[in-house]
Amino acid sequence: MTELTIRSGSWNALQQDAKLIREQVFIQEQNIPVEDEWDEQDAGALHFMVYDQTHPVATARLLHNNSIGRVAVLQSHRGLGIGKLLMLQIIEHAKYEQRKFLKLSSQVHAIQFYVGLGFVAQADEYLDCGIPHIDMQMCLS
Repeated sequence: MTELTIRSGSWNALQQDAKLIREQVFIQEQNIPVEDEWDEQDAGALHFMVYDQTHPVATARLLHNNSIGRVAVLQSHRGLGIGKLLMLQIIEHAKYEQRKFLKLSSQVHAIQFYVGLGFVAQADEYLDCGIPHIDMQMCLS
């Protein structure tokens, strides 16, 4: 791993790179059906990309309703702190926009990752695309 950069922008600007990562992580690795991965919310979301030099290695999106979603890091780059770097950038952006809170739906295996960032579990576990999830929230104000 070398120099990491983070870009944020519209779906039109970052779609190609975000799709590469989401297809690998969600559709191929986690067997999420293609029709469940792509939705109309991408068009209105602010997308974040992490690049290792010029190669896209992680992505996430921030919706207008303060929801973070589609957080994914390529398998080759996991365990290097890239997910944390990405989430901290999103949190800082949300604070800059004076959002009062952030929320997300965490896969159960990632709960401790989000707790470490300051998120708190809000409800009971449920299945989304056959994968156990839990809703989490962070107060920013």
